[in-house]
Amino acid sequence: MEFNYSYHKDSLVNSGASKSKVSFAPDTLRQPTYFSGELRNSLAFREGISALHDVVVSDLRWQPKDRTEYKAWLARQDEVDWADVAAQQKETAEQLKQVRGELEELRKRSSGRMRPFYNAQQKYFKYLFVRDHAAWWVLDPVITVHPDEVFFECFSRDESSYGRLGVGYDVFQNVGEFACGTTNIDYSEPLYNEFQKIRSYKTTQFEIDPGGFEVQTGADEAHKEVKIDLPESWVRGFLQVSSAMALPATVVTLHPMDVYNICLILRRRKEVFGPRAMRYVLKPGNPVKIVFEPWNIELECPRSIYEGSQDEEIRVWGRRRIHILERLIPVARKFTVHLLGKGMPSFYTADLGGLTFTLGLSGWTANDWSTAGNFDLLAPRTDVDDATKVRVFTALQENWYETPDALAKRLQLDRAVVLGALAAYTQAGRAIWDHNKQVYRVRELSREPLPMDKLRFASEREQSATQAIEQRGVKIGSSFAGPDDILILEGTVKDAKQKKFTPSLKIDTDERIIEAECSCNWHQQNRLRKGPCEHILALRMFHARRQTPKKFLTIS
Repeated sequence: MEFNYSYHKDSLVNSGASKSKVSFAPDTLRQPTYFSGELRNSLAFREGISALHDVVVSDLRWQPKDRTEYKAWLARQDEVDWADVAAQQKETAEQLKQVRGELEELRKRSSGRMRPFYNAQQKYFKYLFVRDHAAWWVLDPVITVHPDEVFFECFSRDESSYGRLGVGYDVFQNVGEFACGTTNIDYSEPLYNEFQKIRSYKTTQFEIDPGGFEVQTGADEAHKEVKIDLPESWVRGFLQVSSAMALPATVVTLHPMDVYNICLILRRRKEVFGPRAMRYVLKPGNPVKIVFEPWNIELECPRSIYEGSQDEEIRVWGRRRIHILERLIPVARKFTVHLLGKGMPSFYTADLGGLTFTLGLSGWTANDWSTAGNFDLLAPRTDVDDATKVRVFTALQENWYETPDALAKRLQLDRAVVLGALAAYTQAGRAIWDHNKQVYRVRELSREPLPMDKLRFASEREQSATQAIEQRGVKIGSSFAGPDDILILEGTVKDAKQKKFTPSLKIDTDERIIEAECSCNWHQQNRLRKGPCEHILALRMFHARRQTPKKFLTIS
């Protein structure tokens, strides 16, 4: 998917002895969106925008080690070892010494001649590093101006982490004119470095520059156009995590020191084998308890009391992404955690005093086929006709943000119908649920409508698996726990032609497909090299839906 941007200049941070000015350059191809004001809490803004940067550059996918230097050293060491063996022969010892001396002299002369090349090479590598750093900003952050706050949004490179920084108007003083809307902003690595110069003793002026909408692009030397080709999986991940925010969740409040202790335990240890889950053990009126697997280390949070109504135990994966919150701990008042369920997305919201930072985490760090079919976050949840959807969204656009109850009352519609319509626009990237203020907000992720028919499913096999479930062609024959708590599933799946297949699979304690079999021709030819077939996926998805509470499947 290709995204096009046009900026009339670069975003800038000007730092003086007593004043800093943050000026963002918006995308001039989108509707005019601008804002200006003076920040009261500049340190919290600095830490929040820096944490947003950490989300974007986050990439915890496995990276193979570079063994080039080791292999070169090993080749030289082999020469030395063989030389030592030969040196044991007395008759060749003197000759070997002379040859080594000559070789050393040749190496020195070669090093002297090659030094300019190596220096230039190192300089080039540094240039590539900086350039690659800038490339990590896969999609320029989205900024939205509303009547009550300005908020930034971004998504990580590894397609697993979502970040949102909300800045309420009470954080500003001397607020100037503003125009509500959503736009992309020019952002780069040098701009992030300039943010680190913001200090509390300086006044900080914040603005989304409106000047670009009046500039003629052909006559402006600073004007630049950017084209970014994003994989569909990246956009799908963004929509999945953001649409999950509107689902019912178990809410836990953590003291900043408890978040610090979570990070401390993860910093001190590194798991070698699974399970790699973090288990929340929640009992009403008792301190929150967190168990770290596979070591089974228990962290009791005496400052954080669970205020829910029933006992719960929820496992989440991809826990090392929580390190993104580390730099917020000194300025945070509290952290609110929204847990959707086992293997489901989770959200950590930091209260920064007038600012809120939300970190959304997908169920797993690696969104690969081994965890495919766990839950369809882009599935329609309530049937609402198109005319009603448009009516609800048009009403939301009038005030830019509103609670579902207020919308239902104003439009004289059933609350479930309003929620169904808003969920559809959230899944399409046109609205967002605000955890902090419990309202839906208008937010157009892209200038043009996203092709939802292409984005809902990652492959044709996943689409066929969903159709098999909807046509009630999936049956589970047996489901039991094997050795090492491995879940073994067996069942039958009928395709669109009513042909029956017999898939089976094994799921480990990290909820990954580790072994699978199917009688279909596609699986017999490819096995799991290209991922699971549609019948294995259908069995996995059907089991996951049976295990998922009904509150996640429908809106009531």
